[in-house]
Amino acid sequence: MTQSALNQLKTLTTIVADSSDLSAIEKFRPLDATTNPSLITAAANQAENKQLIHDAFEQAKTEGYSGDLLIERTIDILTVKFGVEILKLIEGRVSTEVDAALSYDTEATIAKAKELLALYETYGIEQNRILIKIASTWEGIQAAKALEAEGIHCNLTLLFGLHQAQACADANVTLISPFVGRILDWFKKAENVDHYPIDKDPGVLSVKQIFHFYKQHCIKTEIMGASFRSIDQVLGLAGCDLLTVSPNLLEELAQDQREVVAQLSTNHAQAHCQHLVEALTKETFKAQIEHDLMASQLLQSGIDGFIKARDQLSTLLRQSFDLDAEIKA
Repeated sequence: MTQSALNQLKTLTTIVADSSDLSAIEKFRPLDATTNPSLITAAANQAENKQLIHDAFEQAKTEGYSGDLLIERTIDILTVKFGVEILKLIEGRVSTEVDAALSYDTEATIAKAKELLALYETYGIEQNRILIKIASTWEGIQAAKALEAEGIHCNLTLLFGLHQAQACADANVTLISPFVGRILDWFKKAENVDHYPIDKDPGVLSVKQIFHFYKQHCIKTEIMGASFRSIDQVLGLAGCDLLTVSPNLLEELAQDQREVVAQLSTNHAQAHCQHLVEALTKETFKAQIEHDLMASQLLQSGIDGFIKARDQLSTLLRQSFDLDAEIKA
């Protein structure tokens, strides 16, 4: 009997669920899972998660928070609670994102990461099951460098180019999440093109470039392709360290019967492995990302999008149990 494309892919790549939908995670049983403010907000909108919202708010109140700080603390607790529920369904790690509003503040990012880990600890979750998710700004990467030095593992997200990937390697981060679909979207709009074949897909090619760079330079940081628009993009990166895939695309892969062939090979890429010598400086990093219009625009729009999603979650929390009335009471 022919194996599904999903099962074949799992023999080549670690598949991660890009979702906070607990039912979808339970169905597909990935090794790891990733979350972000948009996914948390979507999950919080589901009726079955109202109790999590209520419990998070009550916990924040008992901790003595009030006013806007009560809402912010509730969001952090709710985010961790979703992570805890996800970890009950998987064997590996969950990525939990630091507030994107802190993306250009190294010290605040470090502090928030430690707050989130402290919350996980109260639920009995070991630190090695958490990846702290941080935007790949210079300041975010430096925060990750400091956290990694303390044994706190990080996932650097909103990554759109080799310059960001090299800076993450210099910082010895655990994992990076180069985006595929958003790069494709940008080029389709910029070049007024409706479709790219997979072998010319700019998002797929970007991840392949990073993969080969990492493997050729003995970089241990894991690469997890993210932000997919189609299963063709996913399969175009078969053999990547990890791929984080949304439930709808996981379902498509489970129904697809095509033969899956590795597109990336660690052994091939490491045939001429050479260690990096020169690390990027802040000035070099900033210059390179400013020169790359696609990367600079997508990084900022991604940060803005996650901030907006957190604001939407704040509004949802206020409305769900008439929190504004409770705050004023």
